[in-house]
Amino acid sequence: MPRLTALLGALFLAGAALVLPAPAVQAAAGHQVVMSGYAFSPRTLTITAGDTVTWTNQDQAPHDVETTSGPASVHSPMLSKGGSWSHTFTAPGTYGYLCTVHPGMTARLVVEAAAAPAPTVRQHQHPTAAAPTGRAAGAMPSSMHMGHSAEAAAPGAAKTPSPSPTASASAAVAAQPAVDNAASATRPLSPLLLLTGVVAGVAVLCLLLVGSRSAAAASRNEEAGTG
Repeated sequence: MPRLTALLGALFLAGAALVLPAPAVQAAAGHQVVMSGYAFSPRTLTITAGDTVTWTNQDQAPHDVETTSGPASVHSPMLSKGGSWSHTFTAPGTYGYLCTVHPGMTARLVVEAAAAPAPTVRQHQHPTAAAPTGRAAGAMPSSMHMGHSAEAAAPGAAKTPSPSPTASASAAVAAQPAVDNAASATRPLSPLLLLTGVVAGVAVLCLLLVGSRSAAAASRNEEAGTG
């Protein structure tokens, strides 16, 4: 049982790794600028928008950072020896800055725009019928194309020849009496015909009774004469 639980957990983690989106393209980077010898090092620094720059003072004299040009204004607190200050730049552009205590300490910072992540394109393949190629395909009439499509839809089906007009007319004439007989069979009888049939039946029954009585009387007469 513990092995089965561990196997299920491993399968779950593997499926989650396939389903979860990819991590961010790149995390924001950090950059260091040292204040030493009454100068900024490096004097020119190129970063990407979203990166953070940290200034650290290694001189005995205090220093600070103040922009003189650029898309945004930046001014740090006064940093004594060993002090540091960080700032994250989000607006692309070129920044010029200096130390207000020592105006000769100048430097430049270039902030480049962050590259946009490439959009994820998902390709879906749909099965499509192969189109005919070549000159023959371009010259094929639409009627022939429809005929071939119908034949392809029912492969192996035998072609049934269309009946001629003469055969169709003969079949219609032959079927007409059967239709008339069926119609007459389903037609209801009139009351007069029904009454005539009843009367005829009664007359036949009476004739049968009279005939049977005559025969019985004749047989009795013969027996009486013989006796």
